[in-house]
Amino acid sequence: MKYSAIFLAALACCPAVQAADHDQHQQHHTHLTSSPAGVMADHVHAKGSWMFSYTWMHMRMDGMRDGTSGVSDGKVLKKYMVTPENMDTDMHMFGAMYAVNDDFTLMAMAPWIKKSMQHKTRMGKRFTTGSEGVGDVKLSGIYALSNRGNHQVLVNFGVSAPSGDINEKDNTPAMKNARLPYPMQLGSGTWDLLPGLTWTLSRGAHSWGAQTQGTVRLGDNDNNYSFGDRIEVSGWGAYRFLPSWSASLRLKGQAWGDVDGNDRQLNKNVVPTADNDLQGGQRIDFLAGVNFYAPAGVFSGNRLALEGGIPVYENLDGPQMSTDWMLTANWQMVF
Repeated sequence: MKYSAIFLAALACCPAVQAADHDQHQQHHTHLTSSPAGVMADHVHAKGSWMFSYTWMHMRMDGMRDGTSGVSDGKVLKKYMVTPENMDTDMHMFGAMYAVNDDFTLMAMAPWIKKSMQHKTRMGKRFTTGSEGVGDVKLSGIYALSNRGNHQVLVNFGVSAPSGDINEKDNTPAMKNARLPYPMQLGSGTWDLLPGLTWTLSRGAHSWGAQTQGTVRLGDNDNNYSFGDRIEVSGWGAYRFLPSWSASLRLKGQAWGDVDGNDRQLNKNVVPTADNDLQGGQRIDFLAGVNFYAPAGVFSGNRLALEGGIPVYENLDGPQMSTDWMLTANWQMVF
């Protein structure tokens, strides 16, 4: 299933709220102390300024799910020779932003990804496969449709380059140097469009935001498939309880399609992660975070942020790995 139409509908529903003007410094301060660590491309900078960032993201997946119900290993192994048991993903994202003018900022993000998945065979043997390397590099522009101090409406437009490997291999009990299934690859292998829209509003110590982002795949990759389109919608509120500290709560919903086509080196009858028809789903996450921003002193312009969450709803084209929890830590430096 493709989600391009859903994304366009979400754009049309984004709110526009009138607000009074604040000065540029206060606007920047409010953003950096309030936006959750897991929200990206949610601000523009003053003309000529730079921002460098490092973000660490961890996701833990545990057990299998079909639809909204958990599935036991035994049930999966009645159909497949192997079942995944758990998976850990770590992403180290290095980012840079440059403001061409007060309303237009360029952004680049380059990830380093490490994945590890534990499996169990029908005979009861356990084994682990892993992959590690550069992911897909993203280049984007952020333009302020409205930039009135405490109220912003931003449009995002970008591309994702196929720099991540889609030929990752590892040893399994059945084969040495075997091609790993779809979730264990490091990139999409396709050029992808990255449209988005962000709305933020701040009043005193309170702030709110909403964002919708899409991933639209352009054709098939060299292994004759493409990942499904993706739509993400996020809404949050934050409270600045000290001049440099804030706490946030966020809901994030996402939907993604099954793999279109298939990698001919994968046998979908061996393990569910190799089945192109078992990759889509929907999920809603609840996340809480805390941010610190230093507006002056030795660490002026630095922000540290942490956000963690769990899924509160998950509906998967399964059997498929189920998400257990996620954690994001972010550092930003503006000058």
